[in-house]
Amino acid sequence: MTTDDAAHATTDIRELAEADLDRALELSYTVFHLKPGDRTRSFHRDLLRDGLRIGAYDGGQLAGLTGAHRRTMTVPGSQLPCAAVDFVSVLPTHRRRGILNSMMDELWRRCAADGRPLACLWPSESAIYGRYGFGAATETYGIEIDASRPLALRSAPDSRPLRLIDPAEAPAMLAPRYDATLPQRAGRFTRDESWWRAGALDLDGVRMNAGQDGFGPARVVVLGAPGEQPGGYAFYRTRGPGEGPGVVRVDELEAESAPAAAALWSYLASIDLTSTVRAGCRPADDPLLYLAADRDQVRVTGQEPDLWLRLVDVRTALTARSWAAPVDLVLDLRDTALPANAGRFRLTTTGPTGPADRTGPADPTGPADRTGPADPTGPAGSSGTTWEPTHDAPDISLNVRELASCYLGGTPLRHFVHAGLATEHTPGAVRRLDAALETAWLPFTGENH
Repeated sequence: MTTDDAAHATTDIRELAEADLDRALELSYTVFHLKPGDRTRSFHRDLLRDGLRIGAYDGGQLAGLTGAHRRTMTVPGSQLPCAAVDFVSVLPTHRRRGILNSMMDELWRRCAADGRPLACLWPSESAIYGRYGFGAATETYGIEIDASRPLALRSAPDSRPLRLIDPAEAPAMLAPRYDATLPQRAGRFTRDESWWRAGALDLDGVRMNAGQDGFGPARVVVLGAPGEQPGGYAFYRTRGPGEGPGVVRVDELEAESAPAAAALWSYLASIDLTSTVRAGCRPADDPLLYLAADRDQVRVTGQEPDLWLRLVDVRTALTARSWAAPVDLVLDLRDTALPANAGRFRLTTTGPTGPADRTGPADPTGPADRTGPADPTGPAGSSGTTWEPTHDAPDISLNVRELASCYLGGTPLRHFVHAGLATEHTPGAVRRLDAALETAWLPFTGENH
């Protein structure tokens, strides 16, 4: 037995007791070099208490921690329960002992017991999580507008009035608009009131380093007269001119149409004493990039992977989503962490008559997790899609990590074939699978926690 094996054998992986929540947070703050205030600490404690939580104990010492929030994610044509992994921490004195591997193995068991076929995370170090089957499934763009002059657009803005509202009123007023847009893009999450308050608007001041960047409080602008459902909205903060020019920072923008988006962007670019609009998290196919009459005025400042996805239960994930085209292919899937997913399977679907035509957004008046997966108990599930073991020759060989990257429709599998990370055995098979996975809009998450 090696030294690492002996150390690993003494580590007990079990559910983190509620009595250890404060100790767990101290561990996480030590690992990530954080010093949060009381409000942030209280918020983190509530998140950890209410989610899946796993502790690694070395004797009486808490040496590692993994948590996961219970969320519901939109996938093409449906919604699925998802474990949003967070607080992943191992003490620096206990690294390279297999603790993270053991905690991830326990997480998969907890996901199965909790009925969560998907897991996701936003990695602090993306090189770590590929080996656990996570693949980058959504992409985000940073966009900057030169607002020193009026924003030139190719489409006329919506003529409805724009008005500022009290941010405290935003969750109740805007949740229907947000819920209505959920089916449009995969990769987004349903929200309850606490996520609106803390995640979208930070009404309770729980974000780390809030207010220390010079930006003011959240402002909310909506498109539409009082009493009617808004045609769109934007959350933003401003920083007036000082050491540099004034800046408008856009945290979230939703619009029902291109004219509605044009109205909101035009407003943000016209705010007095500012000359720059920055949106750090926008979808890669944001219509603004095509609406702009002068692309020198609207430019992309960054492009990076956003949400990383893990297919914990491949069969449930594939049979729950909708498909853009019929497909009948044999996939040879590798998954070293979850052997139940691995093997040779025939994927068959009838195409766009699957769950997308029957499953609407989650009921915003009920719990966020009330919408479950399509029922996979029959041979074809409720979607008409089958994922059945076979001994037939494979058309495509790939790893579960690459399948996760393709699952929401954002990354074509052919990119991984070109990179030598997946293999096409039957000519045209990858093109047919890409056509079936395609979505009208690219997936987008718009959250980072």
